[in-house]
Amino acid sequence: MSIPSRDAPLPEGEEKARAVRAMFDAIAPRYDLVNRVMTFRMDVGWRRRTVDELGLPSGSIVLDLASGTGDLSRELRGRDLEAISVDLSEGMLRADRSGVPRVLADVLRLPLRDGDADGATCGFALRNLRELPAFFAELARVVRVGGRVALLEVATPDNPVMRWGHGIYFGHVVPVIGGWLSDGDAYRYLPRSVAYLPDPQVLVEMFRAAGFPDAARTALSGGIAQLLTGTRR
Repeated sequence: MSIPSRDAPLPEGEEKARAVRAMFDAIAPRYDLVNRVMTFRMDVGWRRRTVDELGLPSGSIVLDLASGTGDLSRELRGRDLEAISVDLSEGMLRADRSGVPRVLADVLRLPLRDGDADGATCGFALRNLRELPAFFAELARVVRVGGRVALLEVATPDNPVMRWGHGIYFGHVVPVIGGWLSDGDAYRYLPRSVAYLPDPQVLVEMFRAAGFPDAARTALSGGIAQLLTGTRR
């Protein structure tokens, strides 16, 4: 399944899942490099903040969902948390050097029992999922009562000047960087994929309705990224 061209409609359902899997298989070898360059290494601090917000004790079992090359898993492991890396892309899991257990699975259908995990993280993948309510429901199923979830994602700044500048950078500069260092088609698609994300308040309400009533959203770095956190009740 090829990545849709600039003017093609964004894929949905199973077509989207196939396209996303193929895209991440293709960009896995240089994914970390492109992330560092295009975010000026801000993604490192965002991931650190994500794990900070879990607030879980040492030894807690934390699922790193849509884990990619395992950046969050490495951060979790460094905090003495028992991370499990879960991704749909074989290419990404092969590139994972976190040293934690790796599982090839669809994060909408996790091979886990109810309440198996103490927490979960997800980095920059919400917009790539087929169905967000189903993902939040699966989080509520596998995370125990009292467990914590932290979800990191890109965002669009509220400030009009920031929004304008970010639109130029993310929509036009990032695809050029991606084309130089990795796969141009993939990095033209990624900025377009922000259209899959609902309004921030709608996103928070989805999260709360799934069983995380204290769910909250924090804008990061002027609103170019966002962090959703919640406690399973």
